[in-house]
Amino acid sequence: MAFGIRLQEKTKALDQERKRTVFLLHQMLPVSVAKRLLNAGSVPPENYESVTIYFSDIVGFTMMSSRSSPMQVVAMLNQIYEEFDDKVESYDVYKVETIGDAYMVASGLPERNGNCHCSEIAKLALDLQNSVAGIKIAHLPDTQLQLRIGINSGPCVAGVVGHKMPRYCLFGDTVNTASRMESHGLPGWIHISQPTNCLLSATGGFKMSMRGEIEVKGKGVMTTYWLEGLILPEHNNMQSSS
Repeated sequence: MAFGIRLQEKTKALDQERKRTVFLLHQMLPVSVAKRLLNAGSVPPENYESVTIYFSDIVGFTMMSSRSSPMQVVAMLNQIYEEFDDKVESYDVYKVETIGDAYMVASGLPERNGNCHCSEIAKLALDLQNSVAGIKIAHLPDTQLQLRIGINSGPCVAGVVGHKMPRYCLFGDTVNTASRMESHGLPGWIHISQPTNCLLSATGGFKMSMRGEIEVKGKGVMTTYWLEGLILPEHNNMQSSS
């Protein structure tokens, strides 16, 4: 009898540990990727023909950090990214990672969604840009938060890297160019590449303007654009009736 009870206790403990492992993997990796990793033990890298990548950083973060204690910096980032994470849940996107004040999101992977990836990221970018203005930092009450956002679309490879702390990583020039769109952007603006502009133009419903040709580090001269907002249905109706 005692042996049977101990066996039940050990089985229960193993089951709880397995559930914790699954939960942690689902926090670190996309759910579909985590399931494949648990079932097969490995996930081969996968090529994606078309995805859209978002990068943003917080304008003036270094200066804000210099006016904050380390604990305040952690609390500030946690407050901002909790707000961002809530917004992400409303779109067909995957939050790839945060590094300091940098925030990276992708759409079109690991689950392909046709050409919707570009419009999903564009709508998220506009949402985050609008919402960040309403975030108030307790120890910096006079600071107005702004984002510098960059977006690019194109092919990439995605895969799980590492065993002890596995990460779902994206590779390819599309990722690098998205990062360049962010670093060469301006505070409060959403800077997009020509491929992203083409996809959004084909989708419709977005207002863009040409920035023009700029010298981009490691890429040479590129023609880039600004994503300015959504075109409201009322505006479309007014145009069609005139």
